Amino acid sequence: MKFFHSIRWRLQLWYGLLLIAVLSGFGITAYQFESSRQFRRLDEELRRRLPALVESQRPAPGNRAMREFNLLPRQAPLFEDTGEGFYYVVWLRHSERPVTHSPGAPRDVPQPGADETPLRQRGNLREVFLFPGPGDCVLVGRSVASDNAGLRQLAWWLSGVGGAVLLLGLAGGAWLVQRALRPIQDITATAERIATGDLTQRIDAADTESELGQLADVLNSTFARLDSAFMQQARFTADAAHELRTPVTVMLTHAQNGLDSECSCEEHREAFEATQRAAQRMRRLIDSLLELARLDGGQESIRRELFDLGAVARECIELVSPLAEERRIAIHCDLPASQCIGDSDRIGQVITNLLTNAIVHNNPGGEVRVTARREKGFVLFSVADNGPGIAPEDLPRLFDRFYRADKSRSRGGTGLGLAISKAIVNAHCGLIEASGMPGSGTTIEVRLPLAES
Repeated sequence: MKFFHSIRWRLQLWYGLLLIAVLSGFGITAYQFESSRQFRRLDEELRRRLPALVESQRPAPGNRAMREFNLLPRQAPLFEDTGEGFYYVVWLRHSERPVTHSPGAPRDVPQPGADETPLRQRGNLREVFLFPGPGDCVLVGRSVASDNAGLRQLAWWLSGVGGAVLLLGLAGGAWLVQRALRPIQDITATAERIATGDLTQRIDAADTESELGQLADVLNSTFARLDSAFMQQARFTADAAHELRTPVTVMLTHAQNGLDSECSCEEHREAFEATQRAAQRMRRLIDSLLELARLDGGQESIRRELFDLGAVARECIELVSPLAEERRIAIHCDLPASQCIGDSDRIGQVITNLLTNAIVHNNPGGEVRVTARREKGFVLFSVADNGPGIAPEDLPRLFDRFYRADKSRSRGGTGLGLAISKAIVNAHCGLIEASGMPGSGTTIEVRLPLAES
């Protein structure tokens, strides 16, 4: 589950478990301490009353072997009804039943055995006893119902306080974790914007003394060098293209002049035509390089207007239909109305390029399917052919500049068409991807946001 892979939630979970363990340990310890203290005090009170019962036993008049019990007046306050509920029961050696007991004593109190420990608890009754002589037994007890009720209230109170502390601790822990991981979120967001092509973004590193602050400084330095390298590359490409334009124009002019003149030699005419074709191909390459340089540098203007992607695609299909007829390629389309925001001319350039590639690199007599469908605020536009396809290892580099998967895909192109298409789609906050297998054709899918989203 994604929950268990999140650093934030894992930290919060372990922090919560640790806090629960600490609070539970504290609560249980406090409860046991209070319970032990109360019952220890009660046991001392019970044992303090046993000597008074022993002292109240006397030999019976006329028969010293017999014993009788009369509670001495000075001992009576120990068993008065003061709300504490102490009671006593006395057994003498000549009787199996209790000789006497206090008014508040429970009925049918069992006589303790000689092998029992001198402290016992029967339900809510806690009792201590003593054997002052053979066959004699004195017992003092008290109900602990009120003590148990007080301990239950203490348990509920500890639970309530522990729960409140747990909630406050979890809230504070969540705040601390969020604050600690906020730089990571900023780094992630900035890296995502840089990955889309905006190399001017930088991470806001306010706390430069922390480990994450130092990481942000290192990343900002890396991004700055990367931005500088890309700018130098774009500047070099643009400068080189500008410098090459003039000699290429001169070459085209002389080649055209040579073709327009009366050439007495056929070989000269063929040389001029070859020079013209090479110069035209070089001019297309230069124009493509200039366009890429402008797109990389953000100098190419992209209009933001409402347009129908389906209508633009149908216009592009009409534009490439002569090429499709020449190669006997059938084009099937399913293009519902899809309103997008952007530059319709630029998107038309992308679609025309994809259609041209699907036709040129298809098998003669093949098919091209052009479809569009809506999905979660986006329109997915795809161009699929049933040509020879592309090897899986070549798909990730298909949109690289000057990259060609094989010789069959280099029929007069510059190797920059898909790179330009990718730059245009990225400028529209979209995504372009390729899929396919050798022998089963290639599918190029463009993902553009709908105007309504």
